[in-house]
Amino acid sequence: MRARFHLGPVMIDLAGAALDAVERDILTHPLVGGVILFARNFESPEQLRRLTSEIRALRDPKLLISVDHEGGRVQRFKQGFTHIPAMRRLGILADRDRALALATAEAAGCVLAAELLSRGVDFSFTPVLDVDFGASSVIGDRAFDSNPTRVGELAGALLHGMGQAGMAGVGKHFPGHGHVRADSHVAVPIDERELARIDAEDMVPYRMLIPRGLAGVMPAHVIYPKVDSRPAGFSEIWLMRILREQLEFDGMIFSDDLSMKGASVAGDMIARAKAALDAGCDMVLVCNAPNDAVSLLDGLEAAPLHELRSERMRGQRKVSSEIDLRYAAALKTLQDAFA
Repeated sequence: MRARFHLGPVMIDLAGAALDAVERDILTHPLVGGVILFARNFESPEQLRRLTSEIRALRDPKLLISVDHEGGRVQRFKQGFTHIPAMRRLGILADRDRALALATAEAAGCVLAAELLSRGVDFSFTPVLDVDFGASSVIGDRAFDSNPTRVGELAGALLHGMGQAGMAGVGKHFPGHGHVRADSHVAVPIDERELARIDAEDMVPYRMLIPRGLAGVMPAHVIYPKVDSRPAGFSEIWLMRILREQLEFDGMIFSDDLSMKGASVAGDMIARAKAALDAGCDMVLVCNAPNDAVSLLDGLEAAPLHELRSERMRGQRKVSSEIDLRYAAALKTLQDAFA
C-alpha cells in the first residue's frame, strides 16, 4: 500500500537508472515532494517509463518528476527523443522570418513536452528567459536572443506548444543571469546594475509571460547588490516584493540547485534551504549531493508544499488522436525548420 503524505518542499535526485532500497525509503520522507532526473538516470525510453512509474507508485499524492530538458547542450535524454535545437537557433531564425520562428518554437515546445509526458516526466525546467548580453558562457546559446521582447515572444510560443501537449513550464533564471560572466555553478556572480535597468531589460520576458499563465519560476544564484545583498533565490525583496507583488506571479517558485557554489553564501545545506524557503521559494532543489540531501531531510523543519501551485506543475498527458496528429505536425515543422 502506498504511503499517504502531503508533498514536501524538497526536490532531490537519484543515483542511477533504477531505484534502490535506500532511495525508495528517502522518497517517502514527508519533506520530499519531487525528483529531478539527469542523464545518468536514463538508458532508454522504456527504462525511463519504468523508473517514473516506480517513483509514482511510492506516494499519494504522487511525487513531481522533473528534468532539465531545454534543448541544445542541456537535453538530458537523447536516445529515442527528438533532438531539440539550442534556443538561440530560434532567435537566429526570427532574424529572417519571425512567423516561422514562432511556429517552430511552438512546435519545439509541443514535441519536447509530448515526448517527456509519454515517459512519465511531469515538467521540464524550461524555458530559459535570460537575455543574452554576450557575457555569460553558462547561458550563451541557451538564451533565445539579445532582445528582451523577442525572448518573451519566442519563449511564449514554446510555452504554448508545451501547454498544448499538457505540460507547464518554468522560466529561469529570475530576474536574469545573462549579464554576469561568472558561472553560479562554481562561483558567486555579482551583477552591479541598478534595478531600473534590470527591470527594463531582463524582466521584460517575465512581464510578458506571467499574465499568460507561466506556472513556475526559478531565481538565479546571482547577487544584485543595488537591490539586495543576498542572491535572488534567498531574497525576500526579489521573490516576494518584486516577483509576487509587483509582477503578480502566483505560481511555483523553485530554488536553483542549493549545492551550487552560488548558494554557498547562505551557509550549510539546512541554512540554504531555510533561507530559500523563508525568502519565498516553494520548493528547494538539492542535486549531486546525496549526503547533504539526507542531512537536510533530517534537520529541516518546513511546511508542506503549496497544493494548488504544485498541481499546476503536474503533467496532464492528453491521450487522443488529436494530440497524436498535433505532435506529428509539430515534429515535421521542427524538422523542416532545421533540416
